[in-house]
Amino acid sequence: MEKYKDYSYEQTLMIPVSFEKQILPGTFEYTLCHLIDHQIDLSIFANRYENDYTGAPAYDPAILLKIILYAYSKGINSSRKIAHLCNENIVCMALAADTRPHFTTIADFISTRHAECAELFTMIISVCYTQGLIGKNMFAIDGCKISSNCSKEWSGTKAELLAKTKKIERSVNYLVAKHKSTDRSWDDQKQREKEEKAIKKLKAQSDKIFDFLESNVERMGSQKKPIKSNIIDNESAKMSTGHGVLQGYNGIAAVDDKNQLIVWAEAFGDINESGHLPEILEGIDKTCKKANIDDDIYETVTITADTGFHNKKNMDLIHDKKIDAYIPDNQFRKRNVTFQDAGKYKKKVQNWKPEKGKHYFSPEDFFMDTVTNKLICPAGHPMWLKSPNFKSSDGRYVGQSYQGYIHLCKDCALRSKCIRKKSTKSRQVAILKEVPDGKGNNPVEVMKNKIDTPYGRSVYSKRMSTVEPVFGHIAVIKKLNRFTLRGKQKVNTQWLLYCMVHNIGKIKIECV
Repeated sequence: MEKYKDYSYEQTLMIPVSFEKQILPGTFEYTLCHLIDHQIDLSIFANRYENDYTGAPAYDPAILLKIILYAYSKGINSSRKIAHLCNENIVCMALAADTRPHFTTIADFISTRHAECAELFTMIISVCYTQGLIGKNMFAIDGCKISSNCSKEWSGTKAELLAKTKKIERSVNYLVAKHKSTDRSWDDQKQREKEEKAIKKLKAQSDKIFDFLESNVERMGSQKKPIKSNIIDNESAKMSTGHGVLQGYNGIAAVDDKNQLIVWAEAFGDINESGHLPEILEGIDKTCKKANIDDDIYETVTITADTGFHNKKNMDLIHDKKIDAYIPDNQFRKRNVTFQDAGKYKKKVQNWKPEKGKHYFSPEDFFMDTVTNKLICPAGHPMWLKSPNFKSSDGRYVGQSYQGYIHLCKDCALRSKCIRKKSTKSRQVAILKEVPDGKGNNPVEVMKNKIDTPYGRSVYSKRMSTVEPVFGHIAVIKKLNRFTLRGKQKVNTQWLLYCMVHNIGKIKIECV
């Protein structure tokens, strides 16, 4: 017959707990405590409190920072779950000294301490620099698209939202008409109650859209055209990613290549990365000055960014500020011989995106015959030189203009792919180059030539291995796959806090 050890649930066990001994050296929480207690000036939080004579005592910002950053390091960003940690997790109880703040206190601290968290981020950067974690060799800039705390279902331009309300009204009218026609012969009471709830819900949705449209101005894009607004979080944006479309923010960061430290970070509610490069460069400079890293950081550091940051305005800015940067255009791999066979062994997958209209031959499909000095069209026919000194209407580009022979274009088998209008007799093509500035400089061409050198390719190749693992660490290991707050300022605070967690983890590794 079986025999088991005796046990009883009625017994009591008294376990003495020393909070100090729960914070073990070599752990993230030990580094966090040492940093906040000895190396960070928390007086920046004092101005918000005026309760020295009246009012209840407040929770020490040091306590709140410790439990929030510790929870974020464990992938927990819900204020309620952080409050539960203070009741259940022995390490979190030790960090909070068993004070157990309410979740509303934690939520309020995160959402209202934007300026203080920005200063705190700079202080941590300064500590990292004093410990030799920042090399000042290369800063890699990139963005990470993260979902916001709202649904993309509630996004649209003013016209699209109005169309949505009309669709809702049609649904309501259909249900109301159905009820009127079956008032006397209605048998299924549960179905009727379900549809009445649906009518109330649809009317509430319609009123919600109308209230939003009345109280908000339509958002305009960089091209002065209406862009999609969101009823729940109007500062977020619809963004296309490799995993589909999401409603969220673009968390941009500048990362040092020595230890993958984040030296600057901010969240933006749009997908236009290139439009933020001036702001990013200015932010990096200010952060480095405040953190006592360098008074002129661009004298020593190299900047790298992907093709999303490349445009003429940014190249002019980099040239004017004399910044050593490597930001390629979107054709740089086509000019690189090592990528000529890049797609040879790539698995062919069906493109899920629908085709948008017809595709016509572009100037890149025409080539110059160096023997006859004539431009050759995709059908193999020569074109005659129409204007040797062609100039664009805005004066930015000059080159040569070519035109096809009418009798050749008339019966060409590729005419439908080359000429848009039936009334056009022959194709015209302009081979252009950008006009340099008054000093003979062309920043776009300078950047192309810089990237195409073996040294330029070598420097740029380090960008991905510098910044992408940081985003992978934050999004996957620390589980920031969705912001829990709404509004750019609050979201930016949460983004900065996660970047602080990443940097503190690097300090912990160095200390060990």
